[in-house]
Order: sequence, then C-alpha cells, then structure tokens
Amino acid sequence: MRASSTDGVELEVHDLGGDGPPLLIAHATGMCAGAYLPLAAGLRSSFHVWALDFRAHGRSSTPADEDLAWPGMIDDVLTAVDALGGGPVAAIGHSMGGACLMGAELRRPGTVTRAFLFEPIIVPPGFDRPGANPMADAARRRRPGFPSRPEALARYASRPPLGTWRADALHAYVEHGFTDQADGTVALSCTPEHEARVFEGTGKPLISDMGAVATPVVVAYGARDQGPSPAAFAPLVADALPHGEGRRYAHLDHFGPFQDPDTLSADAVAFLAG
Repeated sequence: MRASSTDGVELEVHDLGGDGPPLLIAHATGMCAGAYLPLAAGLRSSFHVWALDFRAHGRSSTPADEDLAWPGMIDDVLTAVDALGGGPVAAIGHSMGGACLMGAELRRPGTVTRAFLFEPIIVPPGFDRPGANPMADAARRRRPGFPSRPEALARYASRPPLGTWRADALHAYVEHGFTDQADGTVALSCTPEHEARVFEGTGKPLISDMGAVATPVVVAYGARDQGPSPAAFAPLVADALPHGEGRRYAHLDHFGPFQDPDTLSADAVAFLAG
C-alpha cells in the first residue's frame, strides 16, 4: 500500500498478514519492513501485522533534498497509521523505529495503544547535536551492492554483525533490502550515504521528553553490547516513561529482533495483547 508522507515522500506500508487488531512494525536505520517477516510470524495469530518502509529505505522514496532528519521519520509513522485508518495501533519498534513511534505518540497522543520497543534511539540531551558520528562513518564504508543476492547472503553470513542473525532473518533482509539493477546486480535499497545521513539526522526524541508519553511501553534491550550504546540508555528510557518497563535479554545485542524473533514476538504479544 502506498501513502503520501511529507516532503513529497511516497511511503510503502506492507501487509504482513494475520488476524486481529492492527499492529505496526517500525524498522531500524538501514533496514526495511521485509526484514521483520520472521518476527511477524509470531505476531499474526493475535494481530493483523503491518510494517512501513521509512523514507530512503525499502520501497519508499527519498525527499528531493535528501534531508533525513528524524521529524520526517516521525511524519512517516503518522502517515502509516493514517493509512491504517488513523489508529490507535499497537506497535513494535526497533532502534530508530522505536524512537519514532514515541515521537509520533508525543506529537499526536493516542496514536499508540501499547508499544514494545527494542533499544530505541531515545537519547540523553546533548547526544543529538551535530558532530562526528561513528555509526555514520561505518555506514559510509558499507559495500553498496553485490553481483547477486546469494553472494550478498554468503558475505553477510560469514562475519559479524549480520552473521549473528538467525538464518531466515538474514535471508529476509537480503531478499527485501536490495533492489535489482538493470545490469543484473543488486544494490542496497537504503544506500550507505542515506543510512549515514539518518544516523547524523537531528531531531531525535530525547529521554527528557518521555515523561509526556502516557502509553504503556516495554523497553527491551540486550546485554552483549558494551559502553555507551542504545542498550545503556534503555533503562533510563524505561524509567522516564510513566508506564515504562525495562526488559533485559542476556543473549542479545542491538540486532536482537533478527537474532531471536521467536522469543521477542512471544513476549511482545503477551504485553501488547494485555
């Protein structure tokens, strides 16, 4: 389903199937809706699952000025919710997607009934200022394409971090996160430059904003990443939310929804349907 967002963006909202009330999945930076199909498999018995491709990701278009500041990503969440009838919806968000779900709820209270967020990029004041960004630097070093999807899959599976993913999740990302080229090769749908610009984008929701969110929220996080990271911020986010609950997963890192989609989908259903 196509929907018109702000800045001339044409948004793709994917129907991932299922029966029940609507549930919206919002993906991480550089990912796409289709990568969450293994997660969606555990949700379909309780919800009708939808997932959006944010601007410059998947099958959605990119603003003409290529400005990928996060208020535009929040516009995309609200556009997707409106395309599903205006809400409210249950929601699952990963990384950027989790932050933008909370940004949408702040902007339009009552958009989200309950949310299960995995390491949302909701940051302390000062972490959103322009400057050097190691994640952006790493994104710009990514290989932009491969001769074929099987070659992309083999390369990713052979090394971290994508090599830690469950096989079906990695396959789903390679299947849906690349675009076929005229010469028979495949290219990342979210280009390395666009991924870097999202990491550098301003307007990220702040932990200090979360006191205004009335929605019940689980803030899930892994224990395998060290140092300043979304996992380190997650307990602070949970504490700042009036109805927030932190939930730690010792066996996961920031890519948890791709490493153990069965556990996370089961826990999400138990919370979101509650």
